[in-house]
Amino acid sequence: MSDELLVVRCQLGEREAFAELVQGWHPAVERYVGRMLGGSDDDVVQEIWLAVLKGLPRLRQPDRFTPWLFTIARRAVLNRLRDAYARPEPEPIDDLPGDDEAEEVVNRETLADALAALPAREREVLLLFYLEDLPLDACAQICAVPVGTVKSRLNRARRLLRHEMVRKGYEA
Repeated sequence: MSDELLVVRCQLGEREAFAELVQGWHPAVERYVGRMLGGSDDDVVQEIWLAVLKGLPRLRQPDRFTPWLFTIARRAVLNRLRDAYARPEPEPIDDLPGDDEAEEVVNRETLADALAALPAREREVLLLFYLEDLPLDACAQICAVPVGTVKSRLNRARRLLRHEMVRKGYEA
């Protein structure tokens, strides 16, 4: 069933429709939050779904649900980041992975570390465009910037990610 139809059903008060909507979009929201915050955060994900539940009746364009959802997610992530920056940073813990891990897992961790090292704006457009597979105009709407700015951020993000991967010893 299409998201647009599910949204309309939710607006009519069908609980099953909201459950289907959550079931369909929850993994994407969790991925976005986890990658933006450098780890999963169930509280932020719950805040997002609570805001979606409260805001669905006021959503005027059900066909724009995806950008609307990620805009809510973006606000929740930014609020959490703002709170995190206000607190002092804890001491780092050296936790080295064992030698028996598969090379793919190490590469995935290297990529995750490199993504986490990117500035938030660049990391956000990379995640939305490549990992969530959203079109440029949806990314622009979510980030509240023009499409040209999204393109610039994507270009800079790719360059920074490449530099970070090389710095971490990954050879292309």
